[in-house]
Amino acid sequence: MVQHLFNMNLKWSEGRNGAGTIIADNLNTKISIPREMNGPGIGTNPDEMLLGAAATCYLITLATLLENSKISVLDLSMQAEGFVDVTNGVFTYEKILHKPRIVVQDLTEREQKRIERLAEKAEQTCMISKALKGNVQIACAVQIIQG
Repeated sequence: MVQHLFNMNLKWSEGRNGAGTIIADNLNTKISIPREMNGPGIGTNPDEMLLGAAATCYLITLATLLENSKISVLDLSMQAEGFVDVTNGVFTYEKILHKPRIVVQDLTEREQKRIERLAEKAEQTCMISKALKGNVQIACAVQIIQG
């Protein structure tokens, strides 16, 4: 068995509306509660970071699946949206929507279906998606374009 360990050091000052920092091997940023949640909006926040983790994992998984399937991709980009519900003062991260945009040289109907299946498979096999399963709905709206 192989196990990977990731470390992060965090520091916080003041109370709810304070600010802090996150330092990891490849990440060094300020953190606070976002303005949308009546915070100071300094740096990033847990909501953005969760969305970033899910989107990054999905995109890397999708790129790997496309490469392994020998699909020649001219351009791969993505937008991601995170939906947080607030009911009776309780914040719930409800949904993440991945919107990958895949540009390929030749797009037949068969190739389009293959790519759509891979986009779905990436969501099902991504490590972060699997970790969130049962708690946060994750959906994909893929756009495939012939370049």
